[in-house]
Amino acid sequence: MLRRFVTTPASPRESLFAVETDIRGKPPDERRQERQRRTRPLLDALRVWLGDTLGQLSAKSPIALAIGYTLSNWRALVRFVDDGRIEAHNNAAERALRGVAIGRKNYLHLGSDAGGHSAAAIYTLIGTAKLNGIDPQAYLRHVLARIADLESNRIDELLPWVIAGEVGPHWQGGDGLAQAT
Repeated sequence: MLRRFVTTPASPRESLFAVETDIRGKPPDERRQERQRRTRPLLDALRVWLGDTLGQLSAKSPIALAIGYTLSNWRALVRFVDDGRIEAHNNAAERALRGVAIGRKNYLHLGSDAGGHSAAAIYTLIGTAKLNGIDPQAYLRHVLARIADLESNRIDELLPWVIAGEVGPHWQGGDGLAQAT
């Protein structure tokens, strides 16, 4: 039953994902209007269905807990309907974090909290370089070539958004953030 709201309603053109496919790339105001017209009724029906279903389940069952969680976070769940700038899903964020999850076991050699903090700093710099359209390898080459000669109180001159114009090629990629063009 739940599937009909997401992927297979009576009319395939009126599933949540079908609406998002139709409005992808359109201006935020147009996305908001289409979501108000087409998505809101689907979500309203879903909320009613969740409430009805919850009343038929044992309160401690895993599905009842999941439905309860969904209903208690309903406002956040449907926020995207009222703001065309917000995506209906978090796929880009998931893709961006995939490298961290895949490499988790590879980073066991860090060996200490300080090693973990260093890795976090590197991840942050690389992610920020990607968000600023900079190839991470080119960025790191640029920084490493200059950092030894830079006074410590001028380190902010090497931040990705400061040197974005100096470093190339630009990056637009498959992880939701980056890839060389």
